[in-house]
Amino acid sequence: MNQRNHSRPPNAAAGPGIIRRAAPLIAVAAGLALFFALGLNRYFTLDALRENSEALRDWRDESLLRALAIFILAYAGAVAISFPGATILTVFGGFLFGLWPGVPAVVAAATLGASIVFLAARTALGDLLSKRASGFIKRMEQGFRENELNYMFILRLIPVFPFWGINIAAGLLGVRFRNFFFGTFFGIIPGAFVYASIGAAAGAAFQAGEDVTLGGILFKPETLLPILGLIVLALIPVLLKRVSRQAARLDESQS
Repeated sequence: MNQRNHSRPPNAAAGPGIIRRAAPLIAVAAGLALFFALGLNRYFTLDALRENSEALRDWRDESLLRALAIFILAYAGAVAISFPGATILTVFGGFLFGLWPGVPAVVAAATLGASIVFLAARTALGDLLSKRASGFIKRMEQGFRENELNYMFILRLIPVFPFWGINIAAGLLGVRFRNFFFGTFFGIIPGAFVYASIGAAAGAAFQAGEDVTLGGILFKPETLLPILGLIVLALIPVLLKRVSRQAARLDESQS
């Protein structure tokens, strides 16, 4: 009598295993889908800020510490589900709390939320997907190989890639958490300062009936030039490294 082999194929458990590992990213995607399904995104616009400015001020004045804590948690939660509206949230922070404590609150919340997404991406199939990286993730790979900390700092200063995309890509590419954290924390400070300044000035502009646009203030010389200066400083170590490599290659060719 033939005996049936009841052992499962080697890949039989691969499906459930992959799903378990992907659970953190699935949770992020589900949270974002629910956010839009509930229509919460309509509250994160300049028009919503203008229409609810008085109510928001009253809410803040009832308890500054409570308002600050709720704002940080809401901001970190929005970033953690990769909501593509961190800029407008920074404007809200500046409107509610000014540059102080608005900017520190924004930086802390954004870094916390970004770290959650980063860790979710790194633990969820990071080793597998990094080998199959393509698109903008592949474009980042070489930069991270050169210098993780400086490249992360530059990515945060220059909005070439979306904020949420950088969080996921860094996790998939195996960037060290320390470099991700400090590159994010310090790299977003200039942008947080700029957009919080817009929010801080928004109240008076709303009362005067003036229009407030993000790009209008961002590209003013007094805000753009300091950011460009920081970008140059961040690029110097990378440029020096490349120059030293070229010099070493030249010496080798001449010897």
